[in-house]
Amino acid sequence: MKFTSFVMFAEMRTGSNFLEANLNALPGVTCHGELFNPHFMGKRDNPEMFGFDLAAREADPMAVLAAMRDQTEGLAGFRIFHDHDARVIAQTLADPACAKIVLTRNPMESYVSLKIAQATDQWRLTNAKNLKTARVSFNAAEFEGHLQAVQDFQIDLMRGLQISGQTAFYIDYEDLNDLEVLNGLAAFLGLEARLEALDPKLKKQNPDAAIDKVLNPAEMETSLSRLDRFNLARTPNFEPRRAPAIPGFIAAADAPLLFMPMRGAPEAQVTEWLGQLGRGGLITDFVQKTLRQWKRQSGAHRAFTVLRHPLARAHDGYCRAVLSGETDLYRLMTKAYGLDLPRGEGIAADAHHAGFLTFLRWLKIYLGGQTGQKIDPRLASQSAVLQGFAQFQTPDMVLREERLAEGLEYLASDLGITAPDLPPDASGPLPFALREIWDKDLEEAARDAYPRDYLGFGFGRWRG
Repeated sequence: MKFTSFVMFAEMRTGSNFLEANLNALPGVTCHGELFNPHFMGKRDNPEMFGFDLAAREADPMAVLAAMRDQTEGLAGFRIFHDHDARVIAQTLADPACAKIVLTRNPMESYVSLKIAQATDQWRLTNAKNLKTARVSFNAAEFEGHLQAVQDFQIDLMRGLQISGQTAFYIDYEDLNDLEVLNGLAAFLGLEARLEALDPKLKKQNPDAAIDKVLNPAEMETSLSRLDRFNLARTPNFEPRRAPAIPGFIAAADAPLLFMPMRGAPEAQVTEWLGQLGRGGLITDFVQKTLRQWKRQSGAHRAFTVLRHPLARAHDGYCRAVLSGETDLYRLMTKAYGLDLPRGEGIAADAHHAGFLTFLRWLKIYLGGQTGQKIDPRLASQSAVLQGFAQFQTPDMVLREERLAEGLEYLASDLGITAPDLPPDASGPLPFALREIWDKDLEEAARDAYPRDYLGFGFGRWRG
């Protein structure tokens, strides 16, 4: 594909000025600087480009992109950082005709360089005799925020490229002095021209090791030692992403309250309580359009969901979604996987316990995406369901089943509504109550199946 423009995804102090200078040395290429920097256009103190000022750019950034292409001879591009216009990041990331250059640098090096530039107010160096130097203080919390922002941006870029089937030209700060790499970038952009030498104007400002540039190196080393560089503490997540499940949302007919049910949690009980608010009645079968209409008409409103302990929720799902035969899960698990899952009248508690334990251990495989089966919403992790909700909106409140009556009463009072009493759970009995079969083996198996729920929501041992 022939590119019609390009974007350089970078961060401050990653060498983007130097890379821009070398791109501009190529015939037929113009990089217009930080075109969407919140404070200027292109370069510092410049308030206007392509006939747009800052206000006009904010109102219609896509028109600025179009003007850049139309008013530039040859291949036009610009630099953009994680805190620039998110609309432009999304637009260019999705456009296959826009070439992507991803410039990276060791986050510690870029952080220290940024601190020095802030201290000296020297952002570019073209003459070594004008060099300003400084040693700066390392701030652990500030660096961790910097690191998080950089990592999140890189993950967003990677996912955007993956889902659109594109690739980018990745280049590191330490590659910028490699003429062959820069000419490889020219080839990637589809240019015939090549650089004969690197741009001589810009000079490296702080070539010393990062630890020699700070006033508190011992504190920096101590702080960095607690960072999980290889993400060893991360809980892997291979569970498929979930949709917002808007058709399942339920609103009170004459109260500004929206229930976002967590399948497998106390749905029926909360739905009945919701229907008793005010004069009663429910609104269901939402789609995004009708839900937005309800929100506008309701004015000040609240949305909420209810979490259930993962072990209790898994047991409810096992009984209602698997043993009942309501889905194909029982057949799948017993036939395709050969699991022994006793069911029917007259089975003993120890047999039910054994079947449930077998199910929990299989559940870890199921939720890890190792079976290829679609995840039943009653068995999906509550973390994944909440992430699905967030694609439309996050709930205002996340209540817990063990304090449900108290939570609902607070929610109603927050809206100036008298809360009805919480009705009893009418979802029907299970073959055995969880308290009849609970032991440490079940608890450990549930924790293995739902590690993100236990860790993320702070669940401890189930206490009935």
